[in-house]
Amino acid sequence: MRWDRFFEDLEGQLDSEWEAERAALDSEAERLRISRLSMRERLQVLAADAGTALTVDLADGAVLTGTLTAVGADWAGLQASDGRTTVLALDAVAGIGMPEAELLRSARADAPGPRRLAERMTLGFVLRSLARRRAPVTLHLRVGRTLVGTIDRALADHLDVALHDAEAPRRSGAIQGVRMVPLSALAWVRIEARDVGL
Repeated sequence: MRWDRFFEDLEGQLDSEWEAERAALDSEAERLRISRLSMRERLQVLAADAGTALTVDLADGAVLTGTLTAVGADWAGLQASDGRTTVLALDAVAGIGMPEAELLRSARADAPGPRRLAERMTLGFVLRSLARRRAPVTLHLRVGRTLVGTIDRALADHLDVALHDAEAPRRSGAIQGVRMVPLSALAWVRIEARDVGL
């Protein structure tokens, strides 16, 4: 009888050690998974459930607010309360604020599934689309300067923009100047027309 209790006690200790080791391995696996998450992947989780309100701090001190609508290869789309869409260059972001529950959910969620087309599109692709649509835009440069006009061309690493009032259509008489802008200088691009989305 004493031996039975002895073996039961040993068996209980062994079970406890196995459970502790399994919990440690699970914790380590979770730490490893989290260490591999990129900001873009976390934003993709939030964009999948449209409606996440964000406050975005940019490197130049500018602050944007809106609802996350899309995430691409190197950009994110925010829709402001006035209906205008802003395309953010992800590498111009200094910080992102959101409700704590959303922050935690974005880190806990499983890795995104197969990549959709929008997730593979680069900022240059989006800008070429805006150039085709002749949509009036506001370009906010990383140095804090703002340019308003129409993107004429979006090339490999830069774009050409015709400067004019956002309310005026791009006509030769309305153009106040033209600029060549490196894509690396862009912090965000706001589409001024409310009926033009991503």
